[in-house]
Amino acid sequence: MPVSALDPAASTAPTDAKAIELQRAFDLFNQVSAELTQAYAALQQKVASLTGELAVANGELRRQYEEKEALSERLGLLLNALPAGVVVLDGSGRITEVNPAARQLLGEQLVGEHWGDVAKAQLEPTITLGEWQSGGRRLSLAESSLDSAGGKLLLLHDISHAHQMKAELERNQRLAAMGEMAAALAHQLRTPLATALLYAGNLTQPQLVEEARRRFADKAVSQLRRLERLIQDVLLFAKGESIGRDVIPVSELFTEVSQTLEPLLKEHGVRLELDNRCPEAVLVGGRKPLFGALVSLLENALQVSTPGGSIQLLAWRNEDQIEVAVVDEGPGIPEEMRSRIFEPFFTTRSQGTGLGLPIALGVARAHGGSLEVAPGQGRGARFVLTLPVQSRLTEESGS
Repeated sequence: MPVSALDPAASTAPTDAKAIELQRAFDLFNQVSAELTQAYAALQQKVASLTGELAVANGELRRQYEEKEALSERLGLLLNALPAGVVVLDGSGRITEVNPAARQLLGEQLVGEHWGDVAKAQLEPTITLGEWQSGGRRLSLAESSLDSAGGKLLLLHDISHAHQMKAELERNQRLAAMGEMAAALAHQLRTPLATALLYAGNLTQPQLVEEARRRFADKAVSQLRRLERLIQDVLLFAKGESIGRDVIPVSELFTEVSQTLEPLLKEHGVRLELDNRCPEAVLVGGRKPLFGALVSLLENALQVSTPGGSIQLLAWRNEDQIEVAVVDEGPGIPEEMRSRIFEPFFTTRSQGTGLGLPIALGVARAHGGSLEVAPGQGRGARFVLTLPVQSRLTEESGS
């Protein structure tokens, strides 16, 4: 007979153990259920919080978008009303956007075109850096980089009226200068004219020998040529030299100047040392006036040079400018005279007209440059002619 049938305690032991195990499982289930309830409540709070933050973020994005749209609309209206032309280029140099002013200046069909092609067809370089000629208009062109897109922003201004006013102002200044130097001009003309009349009067003497007659005739002709040269310089100073748009390599200009002065240099026994450090540089302007200005500076240097000496003609690139220097080994220019050497008719030479340096200064300014004087190294004088080189904007855009 089995023991369990005889012992009641033995029969109830497994039932109690299962009940205890079930109670433990039930308690664990209740605990996990409570934890899940708490986690669900926390999750609901988190979702509610995130939903609120998302609503705020959406509102902020919507506000920013509306502000951006309003700003874009205002910028569009501003660009359309802007009198200056605006051209936007992408990284490859193609036009992506233009405003109405740019279309009026350069034509309607611009978007999608390469800027290099448009510039080559529409713009002609002038002697002034950053200024271009287009269809009878004078334009200034500035550029800035668009770092975010890798392109460029071009800004065009029609400065035709300002350029015309500038030309009128320069003409009025020349006329005013002519009025101020009228008295000096009368004195300059009177001296060689009186001398020529004196020599011509001697030619009428019947007892004059042939040799003396030739000498007086040569002196009279010399004074008359001096008068002619003086009048030519005065007219050149008064009206200003006509500045063209010749393309002038600096190396060619140096060669032409040195070949022209070679006989005169040999006659005086003076060497001309050329040092062109920018042989590929190109100037745009008037070949004849630039050549005349350099020859005038070199002739002045030759006047103060001694046999066996030398004159230096140098050129170097300084960013968007070419600097050309004429350096002599003469006695130099006293400091008190440096402020007057560019005045019309101021000269220290008996045969000088005093207009060579003022004319050279006028040529430099007409080309958008300058002419300055400084002491040479050790001794002598150093004249520096600064000129803008041809702008490379068109070349870079078209490359």
